[in-house]
Amino acid sequence: MFDFALFGSVFITLFVIMDPPGITPIFLALTSGRPVKVQRRMALQATAVAFGVITVFGLCGQQILDYLHVSVPALMVAGGLLLLLVALDLLTGKADEPSQTKEVNAALVPLGMPLLAGPGAIVSVILAVQDADGLGGQFSVWVAILAIHVVLWLVMRYSLLIIRVIKEGGVVLVTRLSGMLLSAIAVQQIANGVEQFITGRA
Repeated sequence: MFDFALFGSVFITLFVIMDPPGITPIFLALTSGRPVKVQRRMALQATAVAFGVITVFGLCGQQILDYLHVSVPALMVAGGLLLLLVALDLLTGKADEPSQTKEVNAALVPLGMPLLAGPGAIVSVILAVQDADGLGGQFSVWVAILAIHVVLWLVMRYSLLIIRVIKEGGVVLVTRLSGMLLSAIAVQQIANGVEQFITGRA
């Protein structure tokens, strides 16, 4: 039997962590200068990558982490360092020139992972799947996971309308602001990971 309370709980948790409205300026910055068709494809690719990563970790995430002897704080620090590198590219303008390689890379990294499928979302999904009772509970959790990815795709796809309004100058401004925002997120994620690592060892 479908558990609406569990569905709502998982959906809201993932919505807060994955933050569809917050991903919009970063998505616009990373896709600026590309044809609309390519931008839409990147939105779909990023969503598909995030869903794939979340699905893998939802099914066997804890076993993967245990096998590799990787802790969640280590995963957070690694994701933070990756985001910091991308943020530096946005701030210095190195991400401004589009190419086929960059189109693919931007959809996979950092959009798909670790922005959408970051450590927070991965851990939340692992715990939700582990705590779900019975077939109905599992079904509710996976429907919530699918629903949040549909929302992410819709937000990114239709955020492209903003580019037509703000024009090239606005895109440059959004790119720099996104770089600053992303660098702050990265530093905070690294700090949280280090703090949890030290606390766990204490």
